[in-house]
Amino acid sequence: MTRDLTTGSPMRLIAGFTLPTLLGLLFQQLYNLVDTMIVGKLLGSAALAAVGSTGSISFLVIGFCMGICNGFAIPVAQRIGAGEPSKMRRYVANAAYLGAGIAVVLTAATGLLCRTILTAMQTPEEIFADAYSYIFVIFMGIPASILYNLLAAIMRSLGDSKTPVYFLALASILNIGLDFAFILLFRAGVAGAAIASLFARMVGAVLITCLLRFKPHVIQLEAVFKLDFQPEMIKNILKFGVPTGLENGMFQIGRLMTQGLVATFGLTATTANAIGMSLSAFPQIPGTAIGLAMVTVVGQCIGARRQEEAKRYTLKLTGLAYLAMGALNLVMLALLPVVIGIYNPSPATAALARELMLYCIACTILLWPASFVLPNGLRAAGDVRFTMTVSIVSMWVFRIGFSYLLAKGLQMGVLGVWIAMTIDWAFRILCFAIRFFRGKWMNKQL
Repeated sequence: MTRDLTTGSPMRLIAGFTLPTLLGLLFQQLYNLVDTMIVGKLLGSAALAAVGSTGSISFLVIGFCMGICNGFAIPVAQRIGAGEPSKMRRYVANAAYLGAGIAVVLTAATGLLCRTILTAMQTPEEIFADAYSYIFVIFMGIPASILYNLLAAIMRSLGDSKTPVYFLALASILNIGLDFAFILLFRAGVAGAAIASLFARMVGAVLITCLLRFKPHVIQLEAVFKLDFQPEMIKNILKFGVPTGLENGMFQIGRLMTQGLVATFGLTATTANAIGMSLSAFPQIPGTAIGLAMVTVVGQCIGARRQEEAKRYTLKLTGLAYLAMGALNLVMLALLPVVIGIYNPSPATAALARELMLYCIACTILLWPASFVLPNGLRAAGDVRFTMTVSIVSMWVFRIGFSYLLAKGLQMGVLGVWIAMTIDWAFRILCFAIRFFRGKWMNKQL
């Protein structure tokens, strides 16, 4: 099934596309919370610390995988917009070949370097064994993650946002059930939680593959894998996928470095920062969902060479993100004392978390959509090198550099880290807005 999101009632079509994605992201957040609670309740605080200590490197690797998969799907959306289904299938085939190659390389590299990575991260000795057994299994699941995310991104690029969510929900529910099975029944400990995640990912990936294989679909999976390896298409796919993956990976490295800086300010600052980061993620979910819709819509417009429509949709969807995120952030503001209290913090931690969240809510309403949703229009048009360069430079200079300057040099503590984060947002907006209104990004399509 393909769905042209650029014809008919625009906002109705986009809402129908965005809502399933939004629900999927909310489900993923809730699932991550439940999964963490299960490990903590069944295995204790040491096991929870072991799992938590691997979070940053896990997000780095999986974030890179998700980034390249989303980038690989951009030319698929453009070929659908151009009305070239046969060329679209060739791009799907070559993206699959590339994804398989990257999965093999990443799995081998992370598996071999797993112990070295944990040592470099200064993982405490008392949790090292559990951390190793957990993250090693997670790394072995990279092929399943790439397969699922690639197929999900391709289906979204065709206008189908519902099917990936169904399989995400199924895999998440299965994961929770398998957590209990491997931890309680098979006594597999922390490794059992990782094995549950691996099995759930594999089931999700296999089922979505079977759907495309046995059910009539525009992708025609059986025919796709009979198509030849196309060097020119591989080059184009890499042009989209690698910058997107690197941008995602660098973002996670930036978060890791700033979290390390926050840790030097003591337990109160570290806990307040963790609470703030956790709470601030929820109002960003609509923006993320709208950004994924923008990739499909603008990609189809660019493929059809309807550049002015691409520009209008980029502005409309960015405006929609402002409305949705503004409303959710105001709800968060009203509920702030209640949601902070859920974490049962000390009075000092609660006061600092409230200060961080008040600052973050104000800046998110003003800056976040233009900083993170708007550039998806540029990416969908193929202007991925520019967005990657701006994001990486801004991350290192402003988010990381200014964090040390404000937090350490000017002794602003953890608030200085959050101010540096929003300076990063502001710089990104300046660069992306100039690029957008000059219009050069609209000439980057295949």
